[in-house]
Amino acid sequence: MNPIVEEKKALRAAMYKARARNKSSFKKKYDLEICKQLEAIIKAKNAGVIHAYLPMGKEIDIRPLLQNLLAANVKVITPKTLPKRQLLNLVLHSLDEVEQGVFGTSHPANSSEYTGTYDLIIVPGLAFDENNYRLGYGGGYYDTFLEQHPNAFKVGIFYPFQKVAKVPIEPHDVSLDQILFLES
Repeated sequence: MNPIVEEKKALRAAMYKARARNKSSFKKKYDLEICKQLEAIIKAKNAGVIHAYLPMGKEIDIRPLLQNLLAANVKVITPKTLPKRQLLNLVLHSLDEVEQGVFGTSHPANSSEYTGTYDLIIVPGLAFDENNYRLGYGGGYYDTFLEQHPNAFKVGIFYPFQKVAKVPIEPHDVSLDQILFLES
């Protein structure tokens, strides 16, 4: 097997374990601070169309940010996972109107597809490095999506323990514009 694929697999396993050990008291405080910093970035960039994920499992909970954006009439788009590394991007109207998807994901229920451009994309992941590369979950969904939106500002968010010296990369991996984490 490809050594880079093996490195990615090992790093994913390590990061899943590390994230599972994340204390909920730290997580809640950290997540809120990341939301505040993301909101400041969004305001500074005057971003009117945001692509964001709906958190699953132990990901950073950005629902407070999404709620604030919706209240401020910012257009929020979230993905629905489809086969063949594709995302169907749906307009989020309310955090109360979501349904379960595949792989533990959720997406807006009864929503319309958005096919326009994005000012800013918030990207989750398992590991990040100083070159702004990320290690995702292995499906290639975000790499495919990010490649289709080269002009959007791409921000990866993560916990301090998810920072690594170097994420193993392959030709299809896309570098982000910024990584956002708080030193512990």
